[in-house]
Amino acid sequence: MLQETWLYGLLGGALIGTAGAIYVLVSGRILGPTATLFGIWTADAERRERLAFLAGLIAVPWIISLALPFSTNATGNVVWLVLGGLLVGFGTRLANGCTSGHGVCGMSRLSPRSLVATAVYIGAGMAVMAVLRGLWGVI
Repeated sequence: MLQETWLYGLLGGALIGTAGAIYVLVSGRILGPTATLFGIWTADAERRERLAFLAGLIAVPWIISLALPFSTNATGNVVWLVLGGLLVGFGTRLANGCTSGHGVCGMSRLSPRSLVATAVYIGAGMAVMAVLRGLWGVI
């Protein structure tokens, strides 16, 4: 499993980048999953499009997981999953976007805000991994 893990990351990144490019070509707007998520509570003409996009974000990985047998190594503890989701949501609001929006779509446009946000994401991830793996031996 470990030998093919990098391939899943590469494939996932390629799919996110391709989706971002298609979204720009079709709609003329930048793909921002966080803005899309928080935009579903507005009563504008794009609400259906946002709901369809979010439904696809949930449905496509679920369908792929049915077709391809693999483990996500995610915990089965619902409390940890909810807590992790809330922390990620807080972080995306704090950064005015998520890794997909800043890291893929923002960096490709050389957005200064996205360059800084992505550097902070990567740095924080490296720090957390250093603490969890090196100091605590958790991972």
